[in-house]
Amino acid sequence: MNAALLQRLRMSLAQREGSTLRRKLSARSSTDARVNLADNDYLGLSRDPAVVEAGVAALHEWGASSSASPLVTGYTELHQRLEQTLATWQGYEHGLVMNTGFAANSAVLGGLPKKGDLILADRLVHASMLDGIMASGARLRRFAHNDLDALELMLHEEPALEGVIFVVTESVYSMDGDSPDLKRLASLRQRFGFCWVLDEAHATGWYGATGSGLQEEQGVFAAADIVVGTLGKGLGSQGAYVLSHAPEVRDALINFAGEFVYSTYLAPSCAAAALAAIGRVKALAVERIQLQAMSHAWRDALLDAGFAVPSGDSPIIPLILGDAEITLKYATALRAAGFMVSAIRPPTVPVRTGRIRISLRRGLMPQVLADFTAALKGVRV
Repeated sequence: MNAALLQRLRMSLAQREGSTLRRKLSARSSTDARVNLADNDYLGLSRDPAVVEAGVAALHEWGASSSASPLVTGYTELHQRLEQTLATWQGYEHGLVMNTGFAANSAVLGGLPKKGDLILADRLVHASMLDGIMASGARLRRFAHNDLDALELMLHEEPALEGVIFVVTESVYSMDGDSPDLKRLASLRQRFGFCWVLDEAHATGWYGATGSGLQEEQGVFAAADIVVGTLGKGLGSQGAYVLSHAPEVRDALINFAGEFVYSTYLAPSCAAAALAAIGRVKALAVERIQLQAMSHAWRDALLDAGFAVPSGDSPIIPLILGDAEITLKYATALRAAGFMVSAIRPPTVPVRTGRIRISLRRGLMPQVLADFTAALKGVRV
């Protein structure tokens, strides 16, 4: 190996090590009995019998891999049925299944905006969205998190463009678990005519009468121009999708998105599992109300225990502890007490906002909350 390259890598890693920010992999065992408060399987559907059975049946019918890119032979009847089901469920005409959420956001925002366009993005949009934006060549302006007054001011400030204005937001933010006012965003879109790209990844399954997401919950069903979502969170499978009202969006991704064109496609078993999961999600209307009530109860209990957490009813509760070293101490103590948690530190989140990201899930018993708050109070820092 080239000596100069090795030295460069060692220096970069040493800087991370010294600041307690170096990331390391830890393999999870299938027999790990700790309470899982770390992953995104909010509805527990990854182990739902109907979802697993659908995946297994597809394994037997189609094999373990799609074995090709989608434009060769990787695109199957299952993928087609899934994208049609997703689109109809969420109120769109057209859908396209992608391999990952990162690839979907990167493809949409790296391929649709062009030089001469303007992108107005929330300060805390996901790294996958920012990665695409930076590759697009479009001009970027970022507004303060969930500050729609600031967004409106920017829209007024911008002169008439020959290009396109894109507004980029999430419905539930992955690290803070909070949401913008989607009704106001929809109203701004009507007034200013921008193209609204909305990531619904962390809202799917948790919100809406049928579980389709926060647009349904807030009464602006299918208001965004383009929606990106994932199959690997509330739907308990793997993969992602892009929904749009215009067929040209889907066609452009099929023709120009390298993330779609050049990768072996999502396995048919994942598509089958996601299809089964959508059916299960639609049947959980009553439980969704209970899950949101559980989110309120957890937040109230954490506040009572002396910890600052934001209000809300999403499955994501950020327990912001600040210093990265203190965050690690809390994570270590909670793991020892029987809870699977992750210490989220910069650069994933802003400096001095290290946190335990609590991910709630269907099936958590009330005793878990009591035990968790007791473990938190017992940490010595």
